[in-house]
Amino acid sequence: MILKSVWEELQETACQLLAYAASHKIWLLEGPIGSGKTTLIKALCKALQTVHTVDSPTFPIINEYETVDHTPIYHFDCYRLDNVDDAIALDFESYFASGCYCFIEWPSKIESILPLHCFLITIEVKTPTSRNLICHL
Repeated sequence: MILKSVWEELQETACQLLAYAASHKIWLLEGPIGSGKTTLIKALCKALQTVHTVDSPTFPIINEYETVDHTPIYHFDCYRLDNVDDAIALDFESYFASGCYCFIEWPSKIESILPLHCFLITIEVKTPTSRNLICHL
């Protein structure tokens, strides 16, 4: 029996999610602090072949990564936003309309400006090393 590392399992999960939600570019990730939202986004970006290090955009709010074919991927962390007006001022809607992947942590803070068709992943913590992912197309 060959045991896989947690990272290998997460990489497989990321590939499965990308296949499952192939027609969606706006991904919403909800879950408590420390549940693994950024870690899952790191795995998704690796599967999409980014050339940059993926970090939490908690302080800059938006990070942009580039894939090997020069396609941008946008990563938003809305945790520090006071209200949706902050997102409007940062022109989130133009990113959403770009046709590029947008991975959004804490999307409930900007719900009123989100596009109609998004892929929602709710992360539930089971144990310190396991999570349930609840997906909604």
